[in-house]
Amino acid sequence: STDGGRNLSLDSIPMGLPMSDPTAWATAMNNLGMAPMGMTGQPLLPDFDPALGMMTGIPPINPMMPGLGIVPPPIPPDMPAVKEIIHCKSCTLFPPNPHLPPPATRERPPGCKTVFVGGLPENGTEQIIMEVFEQCGEVIAIRKSKKNFCHIRFAEEFMVDKALYLSGYRIRLGSSTDKKDTGRLHVDFAQARDDLYEWECKQRMLAREERHRRRLAEERFRPPSPPPVVHYSDHECSVVAEKLKDDTKFSEAIQTLLTWIERGEVNRRTANNFYSMIQSANSHIRRLVNEKAAHEKEMEEAKEKFKLALSGILVQFEQIVAVYHSASKQKAWDHFTKAQRKNISVWCKQAEEIRNIHNDELMGIRREEEMEMSDEEIEDPSEMKETEESALVSQVEALKEENDSLRWQLDAYRNEVELLKQEQGKATRDEDTTKEQQMKLLQQALQGMQKHLLKVQEEYKKREAELEKVKEDKLKIETLLENLKEQESSTSRVCACSQEKECPVEKTLSNSPVRSEREVLLVGIISTFLHVHPFGASIEYICSYLQRLDSKICTAEVEVLMTRLQNTFRQELSGVGASLEKRWKFCGFDGLKMT
Repeated sequence: STDGGRNLSLDSIPMGLPMSDPTAWATAMNNLGMAPMGMTGQPLLPDFDPALGMMTGIPPINPMMPGLGIVPPPIPPDMPAVKEIIHCKSCTLFPPNPHLPPPATRERPPGCKTVFVGGLPENGTEQIIMEVFEQCGEVIAIRKSKKNFCHIRFAEEFMVDKALYLSGYRIRLGSSTDKKDTGRLHVDFAQARDDLYEWECKQRMLAREERHRRRLAEERFRPPSPPPVVHYSDHECSVVAEKLKDDTKFSEAIQTLLTWIERGEVNRRTANNFYSMIQSANSHIRRLVNEKAAHEKEMEEAKEKFKLALSGILVQFEQIVAVYHSASKQKAWDHFTKAQRKNISVWCKQAEEIRNIHNDELMGIRREEEMEMSDEEIEDPSEMKETEESALVSQVEALKEENDSLRWQLDAYRNEVELLKQEQGKATRDEDTTKEQQMKLLQQALQGMQKHLLKVQEEYKKREAELEKVKEDKLKIETLLENLKEQESSTSRVCACSQEKECPVEKTLSNSPVRSEREVLLVGIISTFLHVHPFGASIEYICSYLQRLDSKICTAEVEVLMTRLQNTFRQELSGVGASLEKRWKFCGFDGLKMT
């Protein structure tokens, strides 16, 4: 094919065909909406669900759907698969022998949308190939070779499986039996660079979507960043000092104070301000201790309330269990039915389990209280001294930890500076690579625009040729119209003359008893009929004969016509008594003498 828009970039043509792959055959049958089975009728996938497709995103296809004449109806599992004859406009496809194994195919390339079609007739044209394979789906391009094979690229992957269904069919062009008009089709997967490129683009797009989805999930679970802390100034320092005195804004102000100290804002000029803020922060310790004591008191009261409520609940549970036990005794148990006894026993077990759980919980609370009391009794004044010494030791350790933390901060700052230098070097490299990629993309876009311009120019030339043809046709039509007008004028003159001639004839006919050509024919037929019947015939007999010729004739019309022609027909009475009847006779010979 010389059409540039249909050229395909194919890597290779399948010369050697391996043995058939049953999974590929099953995929093809599945995409046709049928249960996957071999040519012998045995199902290839026993757990096949026809509502599900093996290829995602492809709806199941109904074989009886209009436009899919190549797809046979579903085959029952107890019958072998039989392909049918396919009739096209300019060719006919005959199915292969059903007892032969399915045609061999190569391994399916990823994202395959192109098929290799071999065994074409020598006289086969690209139009015939399009007519046969466009039933499988939208054909994007056809690349035909001079050696009786071609490559066809479809719009979607599932259309390839439909095309593979035609493998093994014998094709015949029209009704010819010449070898150049016949062939056996062999359809197989073909490896095309365009298909592989589209598949890789699709995989990259899916990978990008997955990365974006993971990033969104990570950001959703990431804790929110703290609000930014303002820089130190005298005004901000006075604002923070006022906030430190307020109990509601203390947490926000103490965070700002901590950040300023860590940043190194403390110097000789600001030392007094920071000391006053630290002193106001220290004044909150007593408040916090009092709040903690109040909360502990509330917790103790809540524990007492919980213990009292739990003990009351346990008492009620004991009463319910006692009721169940008393109902299980012999005096009351015999009067209940089997179903009632079963329900009572089940309820009793459930109540005992819940009672035991609550009892264990109450005992655990009491044990904790006893352990706390024993710990308080063991404490001595000697331990108070030990606690003071341990507090001093802890202060020394805290100072050491602060010293170590400052050293670690210095190391961290050094590492950050080195990382910033490395990141700047990487950024320059990334910019170079991005520029190269942009140049490549621009080159590809320019090539695409050039191809598009060439196509537009070809279409413009074709349309100019079509316009010239239309103009020529218009001139021809105008000349024909002029000739027709002249012919109409001549025929109108002839008709006028003929009408003038026919006028006296019509006048004579209007005066005669016979008013139309139809009545003339009726008179002739009736005369012939009565001439054969010399003794006459009734009006019903005459009309029955005439109605065989024309069913629309009625007796009243015939009788009126015959009464008008008195010199041609005469009515007589014949018979005696009950057999008396009226008969019409032909008297044209006598009437001729009289007229």
